[in-house]
Amino acid sequence: MTLPIDILPEVQSALADGGPVVALESTIISHGMPHPQNIDTARAVEDAVRRENAVPATIAVIDGRLKVGLDEANLTRLATASLRDVTKLTRANLAQCVAAGGTGSTTVAATMIIAHLAGIDVFATGGIGGVHRGAEASFDISADLRELAHTPVAVVCAGAKAILDIPKTLEVLETLGVPVIAYGQAAFPAFWYRDSGLTAPMTADDTMVIARAWAKQRQLGLQAGCLIAAPIPENDEIPASVITPMITQALADAEAQGMTHGAVTPYVLQRIFELTEGASLTANIALVLNNAQLAAKLAAEFRK
Repeated sequence: MTLPIDILPEVQSALADGGPVVALESTIISHGMPHPQNIDTARAVEDAVRRENAVPATIAVIDGRLKVGLDEANLTRLATASLRDVTKLTRANLAQCVAAGGTGSTTVAATMIIAHLAGIDVFATGGIGGVHRGAEASFDISADLRELAHTPVAVVCAGAKAILDIPKTLEVLETLGVPVIAYGQAAFPAFWYRDSGLTAPMTADDTMVIARAWAKQRQLGLQAGCLIAAPIPENDEIPASVITPMITQALADAEAQGMTHGAVTPYVLQRIFELTEGASLTANIALVLNNAQLAAKLAAEFRK
């Protein structure tokens, strides 16, 4: 059966030439930010990758086709579509969306799957999902963690989202055998702020060190991905002391509203946006741009 995949000519050419390519998710466009910040950020992230001489490949599903690289028309379509018309895709519903000829934006898990199918081994995102607070009762754990254990793609992020149970998230990643490397510091970052209070399992100050470790991981036949955690730039972070009370309030509001499972994260992020008067979105944009820049550098090292 022919794979229903369309690779943008710019991306296909870079892959054929052995050049650096960085996969980018599309959920941030359709579900993560309001319009027009979403499309402005998507373009800015692609530009950040190009400035490091790599090729961006924003990934989505459009009318049942896996899209590796979005042209302007499809980028605009995702950025302006109603949430009812764009499915948030992960491993569990990806095949169904394709089979139905549907349109969807890709989360970390779905982006990793499609990137791997296309031969892309570096992916930049904002923050990964993880173990939700209270997961010992709800069993609410993001599919991102399982995907990192299953699909050999290196994921550059700003750590796990601070609304999660980060200690449990790191424990699960360790259990699943996923290498976790903090870039440029010993502390594991927490999305909006640089130091979660936890020491990362590994640390590296040089992209070549990470590239060599990744090459050895593949050589040894270890099929897991790799998580590279880059702290948000210092001038852009929201200190833990400032945002933690707001996270607590947002989580309490979500519980009071009866939010469960997949509805929790979007609600909480929107509530934090309101409580910070937009500062959380500004920080989010800054960290995504930073991650894209680092991912492009890593992609170049990986190709060497």
